[in-house]
Amino acid sequence: MFEKILIANRGEIACRIIQTARKMGIATVAVYSDADRQARHVALADEAVHVGAAPSRESYLQVERIVAACRQTGAQAVHPGYGFLSESEAFARRLDEEGIVFIGPRHPSIAAMGDKIAAKKLARQAGVHTIAGWADAIASAEQAVQIARDIGYPVMIKASAGGGGKGLRVAFNDEEAFDGFTRCRSEARNSFGDERVFIEKFVEEPRHIEIQVLGDAHGNVIHLNERECSIQRRHQKLIEEAPSPSIGEATRRAMGEQAVALAKAVRYQSVGTVEFVLGKDQRFYFLEMNTRLQVEHPVTECITGLDLVELMIRVAAGEPLPLTQDQVRREGWAIECRINAEDPLRNFMPSAGRLARFQPPEQTLCAADAGRGYGTRVDTGVHEGGEIPACYDSMIAKLVVHGTDRADAIARMREALDGFVVRGISSIIGFQAALLAHPKFAAGDFHTGFIAEHYPHGFRAEDLAPEDPGFLVALAAWMHHRIGTPRAGQGLKAGKQWVVLTLGAAGQRSYTPVSVTDFQGMSGSSLVSILASSYKIDSDSGSGQLRVRGLCNDRPFVAQIERGTPNNPLVLRIQHQGARIDAMVLSPLAARLHQWMPCKAPPDLGKFLLSPMPGLLVDLAVQPGQQVRAGEKLAVVEAMKMENVLCAAQDGVVGKVVASKGESLAVDQVILEFA
Repeated sequence: MFEKILIANRGEIACRIIQTARKMGIATVAVYSDADRQARHVALADEAVHVGAAPSRESYLQVERIVAACRQTGAQAVHPGYGFLSESEAFARRLDEEGIVFIGPRHPSIAAMGDKIAAKKLARQAGVHTIAGWADAIASAEQAVQIARDIGYPVMIKASAGGGGKGLRVAFNDEEAFDGFTRCRSEARNSFGDERVFIEKFVEEPRHIEIQVLGDAHGNVIHLNERECSIQRRHQKLIEEAPSPSIGEATRRAMGEQAVALAKAVRYQSVGTVEFVLGKDQRFYFLEMNTRLQVEHPVTECITGLDLVELMIRVAAGEPLPLTQDQVRREGWAIECRINAEDPLRNFMPSAGRLARFQPPEQTLCAADAGRGYGTRVDTGVHEGGEIPACYDSMIAKLVVHGTDRADAIARMREALDGFVVRGISSIIGFQAALLAHPKFAAGDFHTGFIAEHYPHGFRAEDLAPEDPGFLVALAAWMHHRIGTPRAGQGLKAGKQWVVLTLGAAGQRSYTPVSVTDFQGMSGSSLVSILASSYKIDSDSGSGQLRVRGLCNDRPFVAQIERGTPNNPLVLRIQHQGARIDAMVLSPLAARLHQWMPCKAPPDLGKFLLSPMPGLLVDLAVQPGQQVRAGEKLAVVEAMKMENVLCAAQDGVVGKVVASKGESLAVDQVILEFA
């Protein structure tokens, strides 16, 4: 077994690998860029080596600097994590030349499966079902349009070296095929250094199912069941679960057998994932093979009780698999939510900056002890007060729950999201909560177009409407009473009358009369009456705590309550199950007087194109005096490794261009003005 390994990655996956290495008694070496000097993975590792500037192409993708760090520290092996160099045949071969073990598959297997064009040909030869399409590199956007017409719309345009949703577009017409090819090739060139693009038929209403495989150097290959990864946005997975609610035992067995056959065909050693697309008719087709650890590997660890990182290390050290196919278990149900630094109310634009508050829910499961049972797990590479850099992906953490069945797992996840505190930057926690509450998700009735179908105009504030608005109002009244009554619990003989003022967007206000009465002898317990509804709230959480746990009408709840907002120190901000209200609790007289106060209208920013995120202005498509139509492309901003196209909201004329192509933009920085 290795005595020391180097982790050629950053963030949560680097921290995850360190946990298992520590359990195995293996010393670890972290590498870091200028942006990650104070990062969590650097603090957790036994040693750390600086490898370059903040951009990944100048640090984490520098092969020779990684090799030099191995020589400097005496690391015998390298774990690449996922992303960066994890699927680089050249990197694996370079380590092999240096006598350093690559903790992953052998480089010929990476080469065979890493090229998606070649992988499809190999899959056909191995007897794996494949989709019709054009399996050779396409030279131009014009050729892409002609091929798309020949195959028949809709089509999927994909970068041969792509992954993680980058270099991938779906086109339904000639215009989308032309633009999609151009964008895919650009993203592929920037992210992977390989601009080859191919096209295949897009299966409508598809499910994304993947099979986890595991092979060793002795010819043994098994699969570890499937994962359901159909809840996606822009082809990036947001929620994953294992097992899948959409397939039966016969389909599961057939998928597993084909995945193993493909892995054996390329003499696969290590963990890997064979991805399939599943149609409405239960027919499935090979999509691609990822020759690395997947982001969503924790859900497989939960239901199998296996530590996949440990298995990778042991296989790389030459050990045989410790179990056979019939020994692979499937126990309970696991769900993972990716907590990304994105603002769902601003079209999911990336949100970089400092984490002013970061309090994950209580963790009862450990990544390095997958067989512990049911509970909650958080994989993260950040800490409170740390920075979320704009130059890497947007993931803050992975929230994972393991329940007895799917309903139990969903309930556990909803509670965990309620207690996940992130402040200082935007996150998609509210959006995740809304998805989990959707009746079709609860029923398992969804496909990869679920988000586009149910949120066709994007995610809006009204999509976060609470299931029971009265509960949030009751929480505001309860907390106000608790703050204003230090000796709460000594009893009120009659209900105390208040009015809860809820502040909405664009100056909207609503006034709700409430009555608050303490329970005798129960400190912190109050009955809040709102019209015909009553909320019996019992909690011992302190008034200074942001996360509040308790019982409401004898049912447990977790909510977030904070006093004061940047614009109003008197406001109570209440959050529960993705919904949020800003409220003030007033006396009846104060409420009547407040109704006479004027509302301040928000400023009109319609004459400006603002950068919705910090990022790089990679394209400026218009000039001063140019007439533009609604939907026309104005600019492209690159942030967190994705290109974001900014379009005109309405017809108009460009007056003044303020920013320059190649300029680094701050959030809300003016790019151009309209006449």
